[in-house]
Amino acid sequence: MFLSSMLIFAGGLMAASDTGGAGDVCTALGARDVQVGGEIGRRLQVTIDNNLLVLDLDRDFLAPFQKHESSGGYIGLGKTLDAFARFAAYTGNAKVVERKQHIVDALLKSQGPDGYIGTMKPEARIGALWDVHEMSYLVLGLTSDYRFCGEKASLEAARKLADYLIRALTADPRPKVGPDDLSAILPTIGLDEAFVFLSEQTGDARYRDFVTGERKLATWRAPLVLGRWGKVEGHAYAYMSECLPQVRLGRRMKDDGVWAPTREVFQFLLDGDGLVITGTCGDHECWHNTQSGTTNLGETCTTAYLLRLCDELARRTGDPLYGDLMERAVYNALFGAQSPDGRRIRYYTPFEAPRVYHDGDTYCCPCNFRRIMAELPGMAFYRRGDGVYVNLYTPAKAQFRIANDVSLSLWQETEYPSSGDVKISVELSRTAEFTLYLRVPRWSKGAEVRVNGQPVKPDAPEAGLLATRREWKTGDTLELQLPMEIRLVKGRRTQEGRVAIARGPLVFTFNPKRNPEFANIDPRLLTLDPASVQGPSPDDSIHPGGVSCRARVWMPGAWYPGEPTHEIVLTEFADPDAIATYFHIPNPNDERIVDDELAGAGHAPIGY
Repeated sequence: MFLSSMLIFAGGLMAASDTGGAGDVCTALGARDVQVGGEIGRRLQVTIDNNLLVLDLDRDFLAPFQKHESSGGYIGLGKTLDAFARFAAYTGNAKVVERKQHIVDALLKSQGPDGYIGTMKPEARIGALWDVHEMSYLVLGLTSDYRFCGEKASLEAARKLADYLIRALTADPRPKVGPDDLSAILPTIGLDEAFVFLSEQTGDARYRDFVTGERKLATWRAPLVLGRWGKVEGHAYAYMSECLPQVRLGRRMKDDGVWAPTREVFQFLLDGDGLVITGTCGDHECWHNTQSGTTNLGETCTTAYLLRLCDELARRTGDPLYGDLMERAVYNALFGAQSPDGRRIRYYTPFEAPRVYHDGDTYCCPCNFRRIMAELPGMAFYRRGDGVYVNLYTPAKAQFRIANDVSLSLWQETEYPSSGDVKISVELSRTAEFTLYLRVPRWSKGAEVRVNGQPVKPDAPEAGLLATRREWKTGDTLELQLPMEIRLVKGRRTQEGRVAIARGPLVFTFNPKRNPEFANIDPRLLTLDPASVQGPSPDDSIHPGGVSCRARVWMPGAWYPGEPTHEIVLTEFADPDAIATYFHIPNPNDERIVDDELAGAGHAPIGY
């Protein structure tokens, strides 16, 4: 059922920006407007119960800020505070609120007369690697505490810290930040994002002017460099961390060039083999297009920022492609980066190698994971014109205001992504005419809509959307049926001649513990019979309501195309013990094989 113990009340769901801006097709919902259940809701709950609420805040996070003895290193406290503020606001959970306030009280107490909050000894400040990075996210986290929890003391502390950064970074002579062997943007990741957010929340243009003037954010351009070498110019997380505030600045600027780096990112991802089957990108933190998927694939910070960019662009353009990207990343790369019980988080989440968990609770990836989890419910629904845009399918309730004087509640009931059936129920303060926009993923062919049990032919204003405009009243229901066929997805680059198995947004993978007779066999040496894939079958081994599928294979060295002799079970990509996703097949041109629907998909023009 939808209303269950795993449902989360989303009371602070807007992104760290305005709900919309000039030229945006869609806008985000306001605070306390969304409830989320299903697997997304369950993941939110275990993130709170088994991660946020069991962190040793005093030992691991706060002590370094109280001692000021470091000469380098990174904690990620600002990122974690951002997650706490969001979760505190939309759950109302007293324990979350208490622990969030404990962090804030300790930070305010540690702030120096000059505004500094950090871990470094005086002689290491600003120049030591990650000091500016740490402070930048503290500005963001403290500003979030004001934005989502109304704490004015936190906003004042954020301003004092930001003013300290401005003074220190504009000192004459200009300080050198970080070592010479890193690119200029790496040691200051998060600074521009935090200052744009602070300017939005305070109305103080000084912080926006600093990043556009001193740091030249609006005109920042950098080549999209492949691989990790030299000064690590190709760092994907750092690159997208600059694109995000550029996009937010772009809402206020009439300079189309501000969108250029973001355009290049998505051109690379969609047309240049930068996006992998699990919905993420990068290798060893950097841009890569080999599709190899091994040990250092998919940094969690990169996945988080890709989702944030997709959310911004979905609202900017209304293009359903970004929702397709988001659901692929959420159900595979993001949930694959978390243990099913929520306690542990990965730095990387490969699809062709064993996965390991990060060995602590601090540092960038665990903290960025908590942040993006807190933002997920706000990506489920948007306002679009006088109507509603359903972006992510999950058990949910959303509240809207239509035509200023009509309140609307939508109830979404579904077992998605295990099923493609979605039912939306309408509750209105009075009868009203509006449009309900439904995203139709590229993998689904022949979607059907029924209103009050009767088939309807929706308007089709653009590809990938079903738009139903009518006079709606309380009790009306809309049923969406998205056919979910198992797909054999063609491998690219290093995966040529191989296929991945997918259904809806889910990618399936091989766990040797579920296939004990193959314990001593490299699954990449198995040959899969495309005709034998069957499923899905109910499978609660990873999470309640999950699914798995089965296929038959030939053992290494076996002759084929005779009858395959062995069966394998394939589980959802979030399976923590999975080690392989692509499989060799006898005929790489088999007619059952399809291209990845997100590869070469193209995207809506971004900008003005």
